[in-house]
Amino acid sequence: MALRSNRDPIGVAVAGLGFGASVHLPALEANPDLKAVALWHPRKERLDQVGGDMGLKGYDAFEALLEDPEVEAVIIATPPGPRYELARQALAAGKHLLLEKPVALNADQVAELQRTASSAGLSVAVDFEYRAVPLFQQAEKLLSSGAIGTPWLAKLDWLMSSRANPQRPWNWYAQADEGGGVLGALGTHAFDMLAWLIGPVQTLQSITQTAIANRPDASGEVRAVTAEDIALINTTLTTHQGAPLAAQVALASVARNGRGCWLEIYGSEGSLKLGSENQKDYVHGFSLTLQRDGEPPRSIQADEEFRFAKTWSDGRVAPVARLQGWWAESMRSGRPMVPGLLEGLASQKACDRCLEMALGQ
Repeated sequence: MALRSNRDPIGVAVAGLGFGASVHLPALEANPDLKAVALWHPRKERLDQVGGDMGLKGYDAFEALLEDPEVEAVIIATPPGPRYELARQALAAGKHLLLEKPVALNADQVAELQRTASSAGLSVAVDFEYRAVPLFQQAEKLLSSGAIGTPWLAKLDWLMSSRANPQRPWNWYAQADEGGGVLGALGTHAFDMLAWLIGPVQTLQSITQTAIANRPDASGEVRAVTAEDIALINTTLTTHQGAPLAAQVALASVARNGRGCWLEIYGSEGSLKLGSENQKDYVHGFSLTLQRDGEPPRSIQADEEFRFAKTWSDGRVAPVARLQGWWAESMRSGRPMVPGLLEGLASQKACDRCLEMALGQ
């Protein structure tokens, strides 16, 4: 990867102004090594709304954005459907990237982006922001230090109610061919989380279901939902110590009064439980409990090294800002970005396998 030694802030464009505007833009303001310089969105009225508020240039033609000499890197926070093609164009133009997930619609597309970025020496981050959350980092430290001995069993329940209302409008999330569904939204994070904390996926079995089969679109017309809103997965992982581990994952976006995100890991000498009932962000409400054999459970706080220097009322911003900082360091140093496209590819392969099994149900 080419070294970028200039200490001036790296000029960053944000493409996609949903999560891009609400989370990535405030996160960029907190990064002295990065500077938002431009925006892209296909609708000019949205560009004017966000760009006018922040005094940023707006483009509704992506090619024009890539020709802007101030744009050295691009955050692509669009829905999944157009993400691969936008990323491919940006890499061809020599831009570093930060991609939301799922990175693309299938693993073949992710692999192509990875090969292109590697050969061009460009840094590509994938926004697996749970790796940047203090209590998740604390959990990783405990596991790697052998706090629960050899991990034997993992259980991840991620039961959300975000789409439990059948009147929530039909959009790209309801379309399998646009990257919608609970596997893209939560499964990509879940598989990366397990790979990071425990080890990579080996065997896998899954069933999926679409509980809400129809939704009204913006005009009120009832449209068919083709993407899954429930996925149940049994898998084996190979731990970082080389041992097999059984894992069970339950994902849902239609779980009324769902319990949120809870990861339980049981080992030869104890257990670790990490979770939150908060359904709105990645920080507020999380707790971490360690219980070693023969001892009472202990609530664990994050070490000072993992705590955020700054937080926002929207807890999503701080971990994204931290991950953006890792990306900036990757661009500066020339070292590969982690989490990057290799991690995105591993996660997408697991999601693809789940969807392939669903077709055989």
